[in-house]
Amino acid sequence: HSKSVSARSAAHRVIVHVDLDCFYAQVEMIRNPELRDKPLGVQQKYIVVTCNYEARKLGVKKLMSVKDAKEKCPQLILVNGEDLTPYREMSYKVTELLGEFCPLVERLGFDENFVDVTEIVEERVNQLQQSGCSRVCVFGHVYNNQAINLHDTTHLRLVVGSQIAGEFREAIYARLGLTGCAGVASNKLLSKLVSGTFKPNQQTVLLPESCQDLIRSLDRIQKVPGIGYKTTKRLETLGVRNMCDLQAFPSAMLEKELGVSIAKRIQKLSYGEDDSPVTPSGPPQSFSDEDSFKKCSSEVEVKKKIQELLPNLLDRIYKDGRQPHTVRLTIRQFSPADKWFNRESRQCPIPPHLIQKFGKESTNIISPLVDILMKLFRKMIDVDLPFHLTLLSVCFSNLKDLPSSKKGSIGFYLKQMSPPSGSGK
Repeated sequence: HSKSVSARSAAHRVIVHVDLDCFYAQVEMIRNPELRDKPLGVQQKYIVVTCNYEARKLGVKKLMSVKDAKEKCPQLILVNGEDLTPYREMSYKVTELLGEFCPLVERLGFDENFVDVTEIVEERVNQLQQSGCSRVCVFGHVYNNQAINLHDTTHLRLVVGSQIAGEFREAIYARLGLTGCAGVASNKLLSKLVSGTFKPNQQTVLLPESCQDLIRSLDRIQKVPGIGYKTTKRLETLGVRNMCDLQAFPSAMLEKELGVSIAKRIQKLSYGEDDSPVTPSGPPQSFSDEDSFKKCSSEVEVKKKIQELLPNLLDRIYKDGRQPHTVRLTIRQFSPADKWFNRESRQCPIPPHLIQKFGKESTNIISPLVDILMKLFRKMIDVDLPFHLTLLSVCFSNLKDLPSSKKGSIGFYLKQMSPPSGSGK
């Protein structure tokens, strides 16, 4: 009982864990919409690293060998996922989008993010109380179907957190075309553990009274984030196989075996306690945007599409405050003879005189950038022959801080003071 009380005392935080569904496969289906309703696997070496839900229904599983997957599902389409660039870029777009809602976003791999929404929840709860409105509905599932008591402030805050998580997922789908799951709880550990309860494209809120049920439902210790393979093996030799075993194991013996700090940490985890804060990750390594379409088959159309992609990208770079030094153009070409798609990219350094213009008024930089991108385009496509494109992507990378934006310099403070232009936000 004392453990559950101490778990409740940490319950002032509201943390959302966002986990994208079969991420690499989703990115491939966005890149090539022809794949959308077909069983699809993403291959690295001889392994299917992930697959879409169509493939899962036919028996394909994550991390299956390509040979076994093909035997299970002969019609499986495999895409080579060795180049992580498109996944990395989409991943940063998700983190960047979540950052528009809230500054406390922590990346966890390419397809997961923690968001600390405590402050937004506080504001909304205050608004509800001021307006005298107590009618607020949970968004998604409640773990264990537990009854909600809106007079309990912890319950109310988590319910408001579920609404915010729903807004995150709706924005990610509307803006990026990706679906994902979310878990809402009072700490990072619990939000991650609960987020996969209902899949795909669903979300679950965990109320404190159900915390122990969730923890005890874990049949293997290794399912707890933060308890690694080696520690699990050592615990197994002590006869500790699941969370109930770990909770019941004498602290003194655990400290003797694993050392005081590790023993204390994993015993806290075994009760669902986790004080670790959401730590914002570093800034993105590139900014990209793309447009896919049925057909683009003239130079004029290509130029128009590039011109349409640039303003939003330049605005994002302006807000970031760093200058890119490399630009890349990617195309996807359809070959009617082979009935297949081929992606190709070319990149080049951005001329120094143009680099200086990033972060300033962006309209006079668009025309020279279009010229550079059209030169890259002509290196890939012979414009005198017929061509059929279904995607164009522009990416700025190799981002570096502005020379003047060192903290302590006058330029830095002027930049901090100047209002962002044309952001509309």
